[in-house]
Amino acid sequence: MTTPPASAGTRAGEVQTSAARTPEPAEALTQEAIAARTAWLARTLHWFAEIDSTNRHALAIAAAGAEHGTAVIAEAQTAGRGRLGRAFFSPPRTNLYVSFVLRPRSSTATLGTLPLSAGVALAESVAVELGEPERVELKWPNDVLVDGKKVSGILLERASAGADAAVILGIGVNLNVDPATFPDDFRARASSLAALAGRRIDRPRFAAALFERLEEALDAHAAGGFSVLRPRFDAFFRMTGRRVRVSDAAGRVREGLVLGVGADGSLRLGTYAGEERLLAGDVTVLKEPVS
Repeated sequence: MTTPPASAGTRAGEVQTSAARTPEPAEALTQEAIAARTAWLARTLHWFAEIDSTNRHALAIAAAGAEHGTAVIAEAQTAGRGRLGRAFFSPPRTNLYVSFVLRPRSSTATLGTLPLSAGVALAESVAVELGEPERVELKWPNDVLVDGKKVSGILLERASAGADAAVILGIGVNLNVDPATFPDDFRARASSLAALAGRRIDRPRFAAALFERLEEALDAHAAGGFSVLRPRFDAFFRMTGRRVRVSDAAGRVREGLVLGVGADGSLRLGTYAGEERLLAGDVTVLKEPVS
């Protein structure tokens, strides 16, 4: 695969592929440094010292025909994106920002559970890094929490439809960033693995372990759907029985008790009007009233 032109927000000569060799800073998350033992995921990797958004670049190369499993990694993002149009805080050389071009062969109906299946791999990778899985939680639909603080998020975007349909799976993990540098509105609800583990995280080693676990989870999802990964998802899902408020992109707000997650990946919400099933939304866990 040839190297695509550098996109807006990048600096000339900073794409790292087999066709481009420029000096690499220590601990840069290049393919050679990560050395993931995968069969197809991230076997082609585009590396940027800085980019506007790894998801945006992955969308562009997917449209140009990038193969299944192609990865885009940046050491920093100037316009990182989260769900519902939110900005994703992306300081340089501290965390992991990666997007994958995926061309799933499964039906469109199973795409709704793809982020949940990826979340399994992400939660397991975080749990192994910490050595304390009981501290790790999957928050529907796309966040990984440690001790109630967000350390990672997932963003799935459709790139194309048709016979060679593609989606972009974006993952951001707070590894070594100092939580004191977070924006004010983010600091109270987020942290980093380094802050929570009390030690610096080896970024290439974490990325390699995540890529290997993610490839296994995506293969399992492709072969058997979300049901194959459901027990592993349930091991980290602790929202059942908690009262939440869910806001969607249209501004609608619902409150209710979490009843679980459906086979289609929907959040099962018990409200005064009965059970509702939500396929997307931003969830706030509400404090229990003092008795």
